[in-house]
Amino acid sequence: MGKLDGKVAIITGGGRGIGRAIVEAYLREGARVTTTAARERGEIESLTEEADAERVLPIVADVTDTEDCERVVAETVRRFGRVDVLVNSAGRGMKYVSESFLFEPTRFWETDPETWKMVVDTNVNGPFLMARAVVPRMLAQGSGSIVNVSMNYGTMKRRGFSPYGPSKAALESESIIWAQDLEGTGVRLNVLLPGGATQTGMIPGGLPEDARQGLLRPEVVAEPAIYLASDDSRHLTGRRIVATEWSADDSDGRPASEGLGL
Repeated sequence: MGKLDGKVAIITGGGRGIGRAIVEAYLREGARVTTTAARERGEIESLTEEADAERVLPIVADVTDTEDCERVVAETVRRFGRVDVLVNSAGRGMKYVSESFLFEPTRFWETDPETWKMVVDTNVNGPFLMARAVVPRMLAQGSGSIVNVSMNYGTMKRRGFSPYGPSKAALESESIIWAQDLEGTGVRLNVLLPGGATQTGMIPGGLPEDARQGLLRPEVVAEPAIYLASDDSRHLTGRRIVATEWSADDSDGRPASEGLGL
């Protein structure tokens, strides 16, 4: 039996990177999964070729659109009957500001306002809209797990990393508040991050090979993500899990509220 047999999960941004690693891990552990992509239908539809197609529901949806978020939840319930887990993995990074952001920091006043709004809308408002759509279902069944995918505190403060850094700092803040709002309901909310720069679509294509060798693989999040979706973590809420530090013997991370002194 898989660790997630009987569980139904929604994972946003599941076409590539961290989101896809979590989708694949959940499917291996027996979950039924809805996953979204904002544009690239082929990336999420390919998942039906890797697993039992009856256990995968790919949906093209924009997490910044309220109606899309509600549609994702409604279609999941219609297909699978319930929702046990939401992983907010969809995000937009610094490459939308500049392809050379790793070597030539863009000062905040040089950032295009529309790009700023797009990054903040996806990384801050997207998790809110998805959580807002799914929480009433979880409250009705008296259980559920929400996982918000974040990043290292150091990157939030790194020169040239706005709006990406500020957007993830906001995500951490809203995660702490939401966990408190959900206290005592049976619905838990935690933060998960890889623990370092990760080889995802947010890294520009022109990065030298020697620099790429130092990047984490997206699969580093798989085991802690499984844990956060499983009944083994039903006692856990308001915590921050760093994947590179996680082990089954030290599984509960730190209180997310400890990190507010950014």
